[in-house]
Amino acid sequence: MNLDAIGINQQWEKPLEDTFAKYGINSKQRQACFIGQCMHESNGFRVLEENLHYSASALMRTWPSRFPDMDTAEKYANNPEKIANKVYGGRMGNVEDSDGWKYHGRGLIQLTGKDNYANCGSGLSVDLLSNPEWVITPEYAALSAGWFWNKKGLNDLADTMDIETMTKRINGGTLGIDDRKAKIRMVMQKLAT
Repeated sequence: MNLDAIGINQQWEKPLEDTFAKYGINSKQRQACFIGQCMHESNGFRVLEENLHYSASALMRTWPSRFPDMDTAEKYANNPEKIANKVYGGRMGNVEDSDGWKYHGRGLIQLTGKDNYANCGSGLSVDLLSNPEWVITPEYAALSAGWFWNKKGLNDLADTMDIETMTKRINGGTLGIDDRKAKIRMVMQKLAT
């Protein structure tokens, strides 16, 4: 696979090949959809950790129910650990005060929450609960994305090129749909050559 032609560092070749083999991402169309979606989610395979550097006003826009006013938001602004513990605390299996930060989003398709780290780790036969930072390595960033891809049944959607439903399963909405479609088309063209 010529990842350079797609604009992805060659360090991703083996992790992607291993992920494709493990999760049946075994056609050019499936691979293009996986890579294109991951490119969008990770800014071209370069951002493997959730950016939680929010200003007070950005916190209010992003999580209005958790940051209903400027006074509350200013107590958390530009403090990623504190923000993660507030916005992810008490849900997704996060029960300890520090779980929100410990299990914040990581990987090509960001794995978030203690339950997801536990389930993904079980699926990969590794202890991601004790080693959540592994998900920012190419190997586990790719494998965790493959685990998510498989869990959400995205191979079937790739087969029919239902990018909108695929995006909703990844993102919860259609954020960046045009960019995702463009990236998938570009990868399809590059894989065909």
